[in-house]
Amino acid sequence: MANVLSHISSIIIPALIFYIVAYGLVNGSHVYEDFIKGAGDGLKTVVQIMPTLVGLMMAVGILRASGFLGLLGQMAGNLTEGIGLPSDLVPLIFIKLFSSSAATGLVLDIFKTYGTDSYIGLVTSIMMSCTETCFYTMSVYFLAAKVTKTRYTLAGALAATAAGVAMSIVMAGMM
Repeated sequence: MANVLSHISSIIIPALIFYIVAYGLVNGSHVYEDFIKGAGDGLKTVVQIMPTLVGLMMAVGILRASGFLGLLGQMAGNLTEGIGLPSDLVPLIFIKLFSSSAATGLVLDIFKTYGTDSYIGLVTSIMMSCTETCFYTMSVYFLAAKVTKTRYTLAGALAATAAGVAMSIVMAGMM
């Protein structure tokens, strides 16, 4: 059974690409020219959002190197420990809002310190998979789509993150 799944997964991407090309040819599209145009548009988008990405990465690096995240965790620790959220996870929640890569670095530090099977390791694992990089996602996609009025997006994203953190605590407590 494992071999069958391995073989299927090996052919899915090429089959999908051939399907898209065949579909384009059947419908009379100039597939290669459309691909080149799309790749060029994608490259323009990357160039447009690059300053935003660099700014976010730099800000996260400064916060992490300055010790602000540790201070934030200590200050919020008294409030969060009562609900089952270890104070060492407060910086992770904060950083995850901005950068998944930087959050992954914090996750590795947590795993080295506490282990992956500890309560804090379980909360960390679950939380990383059910929360989103709200500010990164909003800045990249809204900039690319030229959206200027975000309305309730940030409030909804932060509420979803809070729900993800809460469920991480509940689910890790059940294990």
